[in-house]
Amino acid sequence: MIEAFIRALAQLTDRKTLVILLKVVLLTVLLFALFGIMAYFGLHWLFAWLGWAEGGFAAAAAAAIIAILTGVLLFRIVAIFVLNIFSDDIVDAVERRYYPERAERAKPPGYATGIRMGLASAGRALGYNILAIPLYVLLLVTGVGVPIAFFTINAILLGRDLQDMVAARHVEDYRNLSAEWSLPKLQRFILGLIAALLLAVPFVNFLAPVLAAAMASHLVHGKKKE
Repeated sequence: MIEAFIRALAQLTDRKTLVILLKVVLLTVLLFALFGIMAYFGLHWLFAWLGWAEGGFAAAAAAAIIAILTGVLLFRIVAIFVLNIFSDDIVDAVERRYYPERAERAKPPGYATGIRMGLASAGRALGYNILAIPLYVLLLVTGVGVPIAFFTINAILLGRDLQDMVAARHVEDYRNLSAEWSLPKLQRFILGLIAALLLAVPFVNFLAPVLAAAMASHLVHGKKKE
């Protein structure tokens, strides 16, 4: 796990990886900006319909607040969705640098499959966290229970998503992986936990998706080699 993390950090010096990182960051920011713009026009229309003459400034302020809150609360979901779109590029960069023979045998799933995987990942993350809201509320009294539950749930989800991103290049059906392409549950959980923690750190969270995908590539190929 430590070796995979160090190699993932080293991958950030690769020009191709830096270009992919820039794409991930720009698309993530663009999606939140589009959401803010949509919120502004929606609120502006609502305030105008209510007859509020000064609604333009209020709509802009409210849209900015909504965009910021959405970014804080939903960044992990949007970032992983975007990561799925470019995941094949990231995994390919790692494989060509460290596992060239497997890179030659890989069958890139394409952007359409990446979008489907991203939507499925975002749906699972949103759905499971919504279902966990009663648990989060019950754990409020413990002080530390909510973050523990939140990171546990998201670590499980992220670990599986990251594993599938790598395996999708090498198997016919990533949803039904054989043992040779599946990470041990504990290792997959730790991978997901590292990703979830990195996604929670401001500024580092922009690097987290690429780092996590690179780590997953090393862990899956390391497991396959063993």
